[in-house]
Amino acid sequence: MALIPPSFLDTVVAIGVGSAADRRWIGTGFLYGDLVPGAADPDQRRYQLWLITNKHVLQGLKTVSIRFNAAPGAPAKDYEVTLIARNGKPRWIGHAKPETDVAAIFLNAGVLDKDARRYAFFRSDHHVAGKARLQSNEITEGDRIFVLGFPIGLVTADRQYVICRGGVLARIRDYLDGHASDFLVDAPIFPGNSGGPVVLCPSLTAISGTKAVTRADLIGIVKSYVPFIDVAISQQTRRPRITFEENSGLAAIEPLDAIAETVALAARRIAGRAAYAKYVRNKKAKSVGPQPASGGNSG
Repeated sequence: MALIPPSFLDTVVAIGVGSAADRRWIGTGFLYGDLVPGAADPDQRRYQLWLITNKHVLQGLKTVSIRFNAAPGAPAKDYEVTLIARNGKPRWIGHAKPETDVAAIFLNAGVLDKDARRYAFFRSDHHVAGKARLQSNEITEGDRIFVLGFPIGLVTADRQYVICRGGVLARIRDYLDGHASDFLVDAPIFPGNSGGPVVLCPSLTAISGTKAVTRADLIGIVKSYVPFIDVAISQQTRRPRITFEENSGLAAIEPLDAIAETVALAARRIAGRAAYAKYVRNKKAKSVGPQPASGGNSG
């Protein structure tokens, strides 16, 4: 019995830097499909495809590589993604709040389809649970979750197989009550997990009077583990000498609502850029249109 839909595993991609011969896998991303309004028939619905990860995974980089698997037996393929536009501005778009660590990059699904890449995406109208749904389903501390990603750069040479690790919601009521913008999970998170999806684990049982978790839904994105920091003090000078930092086992998670807000912002900006580009093309077309004849006498 599967507790996580197998297609969810194909939503996750490794993010790397460096040449093909010396590539380092530094983070995780996942594919998110934003519903394009218009089609009532579920089989006819279309989605804009976005790569979702953290701002801090992309900041300071000019390019990254993302890896997609192919059909069984074929090797994976790395795609280079340019992060800086010609005007020097980032091509990726981050959440409007500086402290919210979510970034989105538009992807051309046609390229992946043409190359017969194996991929899936979280559908914004079906595979997700925002704050309202979490509240309605009475999600609380102790509910189980899965974290998908590539901790410590564990990506094989010819294919990528996402690592799934289990955990529980450690603190979420402060987020659901509106007193925090993120929530905490108790799960093994390490460098490389940044940008990975957090999925609610379904359960067939529940305490009497509470609701069972009946669906596996995307509920957030890994931001970072919460460090435990201690300081060694010199017995002679009483001054700090050494700082120790350890993984506390807790991790901060940006919620699904922050992902949706980032995608909405990115979609508006792309639409604005397209409209401006169309305006410039039309203006140029008019400027090179039919010109009055020259050389004759007027009047």
